[in-house]
Amino acid sequence: MSTSPITGVSESAAQELEAGLRELGITVRDNLIPQLLHYLELLNKWNRSFNLSGVTDVNDMVALHLLDSLSLSPYLRGERFVDAGTGAGLPGIPLAILHPEKHFVLIDSNGKKTRFLFQVKVALKLSNITIENCRIEHYQSDEQIDMVMCRAFSSLEDTVLKTRQLLTRGCVLLAMKGRFPQQEVDQLPPGYAVTAISKLGIPGSESQRHVIEISRRE
Repeated sequence: MSTSPITGVSESAAQELEAGLRELGITVRDNLIPQLLHYLELLNKWNRSFNLSGVTDVNDMVALHLLDSLSLSPYLRGERFVDAGTGAGLPGIPLAILHPEKHFVLIDSNGKKTRFLFQVKVALKLSNITIENCRIEHYQSDEQIDMVMCRAFSSLEDTVLKTRQLLTRGCVLLAMKGRFPQQEVDQLPPGYAVTAISKLGIPGSESQRHVIEISRRE
């Protein structure tokens, strides 16, 4: 199996990433593919010791991590985003690579995971990310947050309750889910409502995927 001359990731993974980006309709900058592959290489390397992801095959990570995260790109509105419970930097890191003009605050309470994120920030020279090692419910921002996003974080009710200090007027929660969680929608706390639901098609993955937007009621 050949590898990319830029990273230790296989050439087939690079080809799958390029094809997936085209399928998602994402315009590729010259340095986008190498940066995303470099992130994947770091994730694969650190995963062996830090248990950052349950996905252990780097080829599987292309669809299940990179393309899955980047599928959120068309739904981003604004300039400043919080990634709640970011874990290994998903979806925040791939989106920060794709959108250097936007700022992403990556929050996780696990010190091992935030140490990995600092390594990624330095290695990829990502000046548009801030890393916070804390519980999301304790995070306060001096600046307006346009969107809070989460992927495989918690139930919708729990997520809203833990991020409500950020969900001020004009701030939207973007929650990535698998099958449409009707029961979770029905259990949203008073004062919050689903404002949009979109079904995602992730290249290379047959799993169901939805993105759900939640806002405070006027």
